[in-house]
Amino acid sequence: MKITEHIRQAKSTLISFEILPPLKGANISAIYNHLNPLMEFKPSWINVTYHRAEKIFKQNSDGSVEKMIVRKRPGTVGICAAIMNHYHVDAVPHLICGGFTKADTEDALIDLNFLGIQNILALRGDAAKNQIYFESEPDGHSHAIDLLKQIKNLNNGIYLNNEFTAKGKTDFCIGVTGYPETHFEAKSHKDDMQRLKEKVDAGADYIMTQMFFDNQKFFKFVEECSAMGIHVPIIPGLKAIALKNQITVLPKIFNVQIPDDLNKAIAQTKTDEDAEKIGIEWLIQQCKELKAFGVPVLHFFTLGKPETTCNVVKEIV
Repeated sequence: MKITEHIRQAKSTLISFEILPPLKGANISAIYNHLNPLMEFKPSWINVTYHRAEKIFKQNSDGSVEKMIVRKRPGTVGICAAIMNHYHVDAVPHLICGGFTKADTEDALIDLNFLGIQNILALRGDAAKNQIYFESEPDGHSHAIDLLKQIKNLNNGIYLNNEFTAKGKTDFCIGVTGYPETHFEAKSHKDDMQRLKEKVDAGADYIMTQMFFDNQKFFKFVEECSAMGIHVPIIPGLKAIALKNQITVLPKIFNVQIPDDLNKAIAQTKTDEDAEKIGIEWLIQQCKELKAFGVPVLHFFTLGKPETTCNVVKEIV
């Protein structure tokens, strides 16, 4: 079922989760062990992130240098298929620009369509670890909107190679990302909002936000979207602070602000366990306020901590 259909048919606020693929070498049981405690909350879907491959340089014994492509967390497509088969719940793969040519993307979309996966979150993705700024592959996409347009083209039966006589259409529901606190590369908040409007105008079906810890920023973001004519569902992305150092790490990685009250409370804790208790209670209150506001879905970034997410969700369902 499409995300938009889940939302349209819902009689109350939905729950969804986001997971990381396991590191290479782990088997699918790592995913099941992660998801098993979360499934009692009957999530409407599970997002599976994708991490860009890294380029590393290995020096050989003869002194030559060899470039190698390493994917530390492969398997997003297979994991989505396994989740749908094992739990009978929809899975949403993240599709990124970085590391893929347009032809690679088309082939991935065809595979997803064959597997019966109807939903995709389309995003540019981060710069490679050895890059300061994002660089696309030759004949790849540089911006999420271009990836979005390719998916929409395939939905309309438009392929890269027009010589094909059979032009079957896909039917993907496409999500894009939004940033209540502005993407760190944006020229300005106004420019960032305009880029989002362009993605929606190009055919995005819903918006998934970056995590935030101040609901007022989300409420303002929703208001701004409405004023710009953005009327697709907006899904808040949520995470509980689970480690004391996350009050400094998360702002650096995700360009989010930790509210002063939360920052002060966690800074005064002595252990990660104490910090996690505060993070859980903060997110519980966030979720209750967001439900009262009328958000269609509460989407949780589990990031390897399913128990933390469970402790939040059981208090709000």
